[in-house]
Amino acid sequence: MDATTTHSRLSEHDIYLFREGSHGRLYEKLGCQLDEAGAHFAVWAPNARAVSVIGSFNAWRDDAVLRARDDGSGIWEGFVGGVAAGDIYKYRVAGHDGHIAEKADPFALYAEVPPATGSRAWRSSYRWEDDAWMAGRAGANALDAPFSIYELHLGSWRRGPDGALPGYRDIAPQLAAYVVECGFTHVELMPLSEHPFYGSWGYQTTGYFAATARYGTPDDLMFLIDTLHQAGVGVILDWVPSHFPSDAHGLAEFDGTYLYEHADPRQGFHPEWHSCIFNYGRHEVCAFLLSSALFWLERFHIDGLRVDAVASMLYLDYGRQHGEWVPNRYGGRENLDAVAFLRRLNEAVYRDHPGVQTIAEESTAWPMVSRPLYVGGLGFGMKWNMGWMHDSLDYFRHDPLFRKFHHGRITFSIWYAFHENFVLPLSHDEVVYGKGSLIGKMPGDDWQQFAGLRALFGYMWAHPGKKLLFMGGEFGQRREWTHEGELEWWVLDRPEHAGLRHWVGDLNRLYRERAALHELDFDEAGFQWIDSDDSENSVLSFLRKSRNGATVLVVCNFTPVTRPNYTLGVPRAGFWREALNSDATLYGGSGAGNLGGAETVPVPAHGHYQSLTLTLPPLAVLFLIPEVDDARPDT
Repeated sequence: MDATTTHSRLSEHDIYLFREGSHGRLYEKLGCQLDEAGAHFAVWAPNARAVSVIGSFNAWRDDAVLRARDDGSGIWEGFVGGVAAGDIYKYRVAGHDGHIAEKADPFALYAEVPPATGSRAWRSSYRWEDDAWMAGRAGANALDAPFSIYELHLGSWRRGPDGALPGYRDIAPQLAAYVVECGFTHVELMPLSEHPFYGSWGYQTTGYFAATARYGTPDDLMFLIDTLHQAGVGVILDWVPSHFPSDAHGLAEFDGTYLYEHADPRQGFHPEWHSCIFNYGRHEVCAFLLSSALFWLERFHIDGLRVDAVASMLYLDYGRQHGEWVPNRYGGRENLDAVAFLRRLNEAVYRDHPGVQTIAEESTAWPMVSRPLYVGGLGFGMKWNMGWMHDSLDYFRHDPLFRKFHHGRITFSIWYAFHENFVLPLSHDEVVYGKGSLIGKMPGDDWQQFAGLRALFGYMWAHPGKKLLFMGGEFGQRREWTHEGELEWWVLDRPEHAGLRHWVGDLNRLYRERAALHELDFDEAGFQWIDSDDSENSVLSFLRKSRNGATVLVVCNFTPVTRPNYTLGVPRAGFWREALNSDATLYGGSGAGNLGGAETVPVPAHGHYQSLTLTLPPLAVLFLIPEVDDARPDT
């Protein structure tokens, strides 16, 4: 039987926007659109000779033949009766050369659990209960708001007693409670779009509109996000528009030709990841990706998209040697089509969802990644600061005895800290592929390792920029992360691990409470050195400031030597309260400190008329707040 020819769901305007590359709601038009009698199917396959729908509803026969539109759009469509939610289907595509392929639906909303590769018909019935969060999320996601992000891979955070993968609904209350307990403001979920190979962690996507079925249905994922929102936690989703896998059921050579990808392997094949690169010069491909981004924001109430591997999109020679890439029309290495797409993406996101953020994982010095389009930027809200991450970890790897020779590593980031809206990431990339755990990167014995990691976190939370920490780092997991199994939760029975997690929780609390630590993260007015040059003692001291003049003094001692009678100039007279001390016994430290704070004396130092004389604990970070600021509103 042929699929019934009914009134098309695609208007002339839809086709115009699709071919222009600006259609952002194709998920309402293409794919499988269910109603009471069956489903409307529509798929883009301009070079196919024939397309039919095969599935569990017609015993996988190829008699539900779709009709090619006569407007040159390349879309095949038709109505198939008797299709119900949960039914499995694929498109049977006859290519121009006669080759037959069975393809998953690029616009499928749901899929079979891998390794099965079929798409599933789906229509959500979920009722959201996060109205309060959605009404106020623009403030929670603002650039001057506290952003402390807990990055996690859902399948290896916690598992069932038998080691089974968690379900979206089962893990929701556990995750929400834990994130709130630790004080994080947001979670970042590694990709949850459908992917055939679990070991890709979701970064090899085949279902750009389908929540992975490994953990449940799309409505189950909505429940997870809803639960986090009701707990006051924002949700950022990793999204991968840079490449896709070459699996036979996926996007690769979809209609028998290089449709979504470039035909020339110098442009269409990624040599590092052995995957296909999207053809951003094809408007229909851009509309597909644009629709995917907006889909997650609208249908799943996602608060931000962390866009993966932006550098690989921007550079035509990324991961390639001389002669292995094709220059742009001006002879340069910039991918002009990708630049245009990213700008269009950010324009659409902030136009349609002004309360969210886009965050670029961009590892080069490409200018103005997080600057608005009207000044020539790419339009992202924020960008990962990979330079800070590399320099900081390199510094902390060194034996404290030799850190004075590498002092520039730990101070250099301030020179460019305000060139972009930076997120400081200690992400999953730093604890895989033989890199070991964060605690394992710290030199010395157990005590020094934990003290060193507390110091690293204290410096990170004090440094200008939003914060991101990968799961397990907050309690010092010893084992390198693996996607098989769960985190080493049992180590929390040990006081040093529990103390580290307590430290992270208190850092998050102070960071959220004190506007000086987050309000001007992207403005040089929010930072002032006290002394950046004490390399001999490996000590840093600086001020963080809020718009209303509230101040936090941060002092970092990166050696295991207690330094009594250490003098620092400060801008205000009076008592400075020791708000946090990473060497407190509560966190597993030695208990050295300043008995709650210190009073200034009228002795000039470091360009100020008042000074403090402090005891600097070993391998520790101090946060001190002037008494006058404790009484300020909105500090």
